[in-house]
Amino acid sequence: MLGAGAVLILLGLVLALSFLSPYFLSSRNLGNILAQTAVICVVAMGQHLVILTKGIDLSVGSNLALASVLGALSFHAGASTLTVIAVMVAAGAAVGAINGLFYVYGRLPHPFIITLATLSIAKGVALQLADGRAIPGMPPAIRSLGQEAFAGLPGSVFVVAGVAGLMFVVTQSTVWGRWMYAVGGRADAAVRMGIPVSAVLVSTYVISGTCAGVGAVLLAGRTDAGSPLFGNLLELDTIAAVIIGGASFLGGRGHIGHALIGAIMIGVIRNALNLLNVGVFYQLIVIGVVIVVAVEADVLRNHLESRMRVLRAETGP
Repeated sequence: MLGAGAVLILLGLVLALSFLSPYFLSSRNLGNILAQTAVICVVAMGQHLVILTKGIDLSVGSNLALASVLGALSFHAGASTLTVIAVMVAAGAAVGAINGLFYVYGRLPHPFIITLATLSIAKGVALQLADGRAIPGMPPAIRSLGQEAFAGLPGSVFVVAGVAGLMFVVTQSTVWGRWMYAVGGRADAAVRMGIPVSAVLVSTYVISGTCAGVGAVLLAGRTDAGSPLFGNLLELDTIAAVIIGGASFLGGRGHIGHALIGAIMIGVIRNALNLLNVGVFYQLIVIGVVIVVAVEADVLRNHLESRMRVLRAETGP
């Protein structure tokens, strides 16, 4: 079940901001929040699966940037809309596969190492391919998806809803989804149960990379360009979104809704800081503080839960 705590915090935040700024609850501003957070929502859902299995993906921002550049280059080479989309999504999945394969079969001690490496490599490749500049131009259909509204909602919202629905089915209604929770909870026990732990771990990084590719489609459509500068600090936003939403760095616990609620909270905070005329530099400080508070809350929550289990064991049934 999705923890009520994150939902209540979000509602409290919205209520407070509605008093602080008369523009916050306007339909235009709410539409802006949904459009601005769509990329974080999609990429955070992939990050959620990695964190669910006690991992981390630091490469999502650079992965998104590289995917957008490859999409722009393929468009200028005459590729069709579907081909441009396929190039961006496949590029994201490929980087994710590299992360997962090197981590698992390279027997690296922690995914931090390989995802930090691909963060740098993907960014460097993107800068080289684009000559350090944004590449303008995207197919009209991708521009419409990123810039236009359908039924009163930004087109990107429907992509987020589609990805969320697919993720929900995978994590809650399939054997593979249950295996992810088992691997995140106790990998050694999962091995004894016959669960293909290596394949499960690799799949989470592939999905995370794929989500970065989908995020590239949305951002490229919104800006009508591919850029090697896209995705700066996206890894921090997505990690913060997952943890703020209520998932745990210790793995084995969480709901895909955690990532969505956390991502919307990040978007609301950024939007509020803009409405309140808080400087960009101070915004970075605020987001950093939010990340620290979220991680400390996760540590405290796990400590309290451990204490409660000990107390119940001592007092008996």
